[in-house]
Amino acid sequence: MCVYLVVFVVLSYLALMKYIYYRDGRTFVKSLKHVMSLSSDGEPNSVTALVVTAHPDDECMFFAPTIIRLVELNVCVHLLCLSEGNYYNQGAERRKELFSSCAILGIPTSRVTILDHRKLPDDPRSEWSVSLVSSTIVKHIRAHSCNLVLTFDGRGVSGHANHTALHKAVRHLACTGAAPNDCVLLSLDTVSFLRKYVSILELPVSELLPSHLCCIIGSRGYRRAKAAMLCHRTQLLWFRYLYIAFSRYMFVNTFQLIPQGPKNLKIY
Repeated sequence: MCVYLVVFVVLSYLALMKYIYYRDGRTFVKSLKHVMSLSSDGEPNSVTALVVTAHPDDECMFFAPTIIRLVELNVCVHLLCLSEGNYYNQGAERRKELFSSCAILGIPTSRVTILDHRKLPDDPRSEWSVSLVSSTIVKHIRAHSCNLVLTFDGRGVSGHANHTALHKAVRHLACTGAAPNDCVLLSLDTVSFLRKYVSILELPVSELLPSHLCCIIGSRGYRRAKAAMLCHRTQLLWFRYLYIAFSRYMFVNTFQLIPQGPKNLKIY
């Protein structure tokens, strides 16, 4: 009897996962239109998105579900990576790996920008200048007429100082009104350690908790995200394989809106 009960629970949960995935296929478009209606035209084909990351591999470790879904909707997606990831003197290799990863995710090389600035080193102990990062981002927004920006939240998913610096910079743009009025700014939710590593078991929680944009991918999307991760060969230590297998960020992204409005914010 217990065996049948376990089988029933497992099959019911798998059915729920499938329902959530197909439901998200419709709700993602609606949510995207709603978010974009805060700026101008909410149609996906009118969106030009900019994903702002700190290091090569951030794009697939944390943002793959969203990039994949946006590309499927024919959204023009750009990537701005603020460093080469040269902490272990592997910058040249990691640059190539990033281009390969983006190709799999659907971002052509012509839309990938990787910076190598001496004041923006790949270093968790380095305090990146908010003014430098924010000015760099806004120049990229204007150069490519981006109306959607996605980056880390204040905890940076992993707590890396370079990740949180990006959030500070985008918040600076939002608070000072430096970002274009028609540009929507979103930050990727950082979740607890338990939620972060329960894989697809986290999907119902992500669906229930409030967010401005929720993006879920199925098995085909996961295979693309995994293939993109495997491009970063210099980073494939044993714990990366565990991340690929168990991290919720390989399946789901949830974002919160960064409200725009003039406020005072200290510039570092």
